Amino acid sequence: MIKYGFLLVLFLFTVTGNAQVFGQSDTTLDPVQWQAEVQNLDNDTYALTLNAAIDEEWHIYSQFTDPNGSLPLELEFLNASEDFTFEGPTVESETHTEYSDVFEVDETFFKDKATLTQKIKATKKGLSIVKLILKYQVCKEVCINEEKYIIFDIEAGKASVIADFNAFKDFNTSEKSVEKVTPINKKIKAEEKQDLWTIFFLAFASGFLALLTPCVFPMIPMTVSFFTKQSKNVVTGRRNAILYGLFIVIIYVLLGTLVTAIFGADALNALSTNVWFNIIFFLLLVVFAISFFGAFEIMLPNSWANAVDRKADKGGVFGIFFMALALAIVSFSCTGPIVGTLLVQAASEGGLAPILGMLGFSLAIAIPFALFALFPGLMNSLPKSGGWLNSVKVILGFLELALAFKFLSNADLVLQAHLLEREVFLAIWIAIFLAMSFYLFGKIRLAHDTPIDHISSGRMVLGLVVLSFTVYLIPGLWGAPLKLISGFPPPMNYSESPYGVGYMKGVTNTSISEMPKEAELGPYQLITFTDYDAGMAFAKAENKPVLLDFTGKACVNCRKMEERVWGEPQILNKLQNDVVIISLYVDLREKLPEASQYVSETTGKRIQTVGDKWSDFQIEKYQINAQPYYVLLTPEGNKLNTPVGYTPEVDEFEAWLEEGITTFNK
Repeated sequence: MIKYGFLLVLFLFTVTGNAQVFGQSDTTLDPVQWQAEVQNLDNDTYALTLNAAIDEEWHIYSQFTDPNGSLPLELEFLNASEDFTFEGPTVESETHTEYSDVFEVDETFFKDKATLTQKIKATKKGLSIVKLILKYQVCKEVCINEEKYIIFDIEAGKASVIADFNAFKDFNTSEKSVEKVTPINKKIKAEEKQDLWTIFFLAFASGFLALLTPCVFPMIPMTVSFFTKQSKNVVTGRRNAILYGLFIVIIYVLLGTLVTAIFGADALNALSTNVWFNIIFFLLLVVFAISFFGAFEIMLPNSWANAVDRKADKGGVFGIFFMALALAIVSFSCTGPIVGTLLVQAASEGGLAPILGMLGFSLAIAIPFALFALFPGLMNSLPKSGGWLNSVKVILGFLELALAFKFLSNADLVLQAHLLEREVFLAIWIAIFLAMSFYLFGKIRLAHDTPIDHISSGRMVLGLVVLSFTVYLIPGLWGAPLKLISGFPPPMNYSESPYGVGYMKGVTNTSISEMPKEAELGPYQLITFTDYDAGMAFAKAENKPVLLDFTGKACVNCRKMEERVWGEPQILNKLQNDVVIISLYVDLREKLPEASQYVSETTGKRIQTVGDKWSDFQIEKYQINAQPYYVLLTPEGNKLNTPVGYTPEVDEFEAWLEEGITTFNK
């Protein structure tokens, strides 16, 4: 029963989990030295300047670099709009642009030195302090995420860089402005912490599943018996077993650290919309799945295992380490696909996720060895090895196969090839999980499975859960939103029947009599413009405010907002009747006509695609490059309230919409 309980946990994680992690390097390297200064241009206008000296061979990316490449520099002014307004975009000194073979985009960066200048205009008398959080990625062979805190003392005419965030937050600041900023920071930090825990527990559950595979489970009694019987005394045996478990953790954590060091703390996060990245990992996970089905085994060279075994025979702490390494190598045919999948998922999220993922995974494997060495009597409670171990591998194969199609879907969405539309994706998942349920019920048997006369109660329960999930997916073929897995399948409007099976294209906005020719139907058949000028002209004619939606075809959080927030009745009613929606996709690969291509005055890079155009527009207008990003505007283009990003709380997003609409109607 216990073994199928672990399978149930991982299954639920697989179909509902979609963790996002953001990390920051803890490295002691500091290859960029910053200085800040403030200059009074007239009574109310000031120039805030940052100067960077960059160590040789290092470089930092411009705030205007392509969002599909490395992480752009970010300037976050804490008391903007309350105390001052921006006078134009941030002006950068000379940058360099090179084509990245990895990301397949032009990347803009600084080397040797950089200067950033932002002009501001005070909106209240006695402006004394301007506070800035500077975030950037600095790269050489590895990449480091850095965060600096700058205080511009307007009254004194000087500026300083502060290392401690608490000192920065409390520096000569009124209670009002602290209250305005602090809750946002706390919310972000809480979300990051929660996402890291999600990665950890998912990896921990995966480690327990790896423990239940034929390559690892039989090793527990053999290894514990070796340590307890071959050691000089009980204390030494237990100590050696604990060291063995500790070395298992160290080996896998080193693997996660290596992935982070090679690719940079967040570099792989930017690959999430790269077509080739997604196709390669689709193929990789399919190979892993077929391996788990028993077609072949993925093994490391035997020479590696033999060499490590010879080292282990030397004994002592050194020998124990190589025994742990031998376990990692010998069990690779079972653990390799699981570790590979975890690293793909964690590394594509970026940050410390690969390290934390390997920590969770290795702890789940190491703890039983140490636990049974400390309490040998517990060995009697272990289930005997048998055919159920191969069943665990097969079930993992089904989960790997289902996850693989998410990567293929990402590539299809970016290319807009319409080869894996929502119905096709769901049909594949229904087939996979239906086959999985039949396997659990004993109706399907593979070559390495042991014949069984009956199934256990645990296997029956897990089979019913998988079958119930399969039935839950079926209405999605006819347009059901399937909120349980939002973000996994393609969006509802990316389908063969975007308006629902049996329904024709129509207008759902009750205040609009006919479909505008420049518009299309978006989520929930909402009238949506994908061209800014056409949408603004329509809003002016209808005298309605505009919801400007910066989004992406492969943006998971954008889909979550649409499926979990936009679809709520109180939100949907406002979107249907009170606003004009303009959705600008920043990752569209559609080429602009030759005559419409240009070099951005803001970023200095070539604008060749529709996605480039809308990304450049967002940077130029709002000095930010993140999706989703929502702006409420008047038909003349003036902001009605403060723009927001990912806002999964329905009440919070409704209040934001209501605030802007009320301001417009005054």
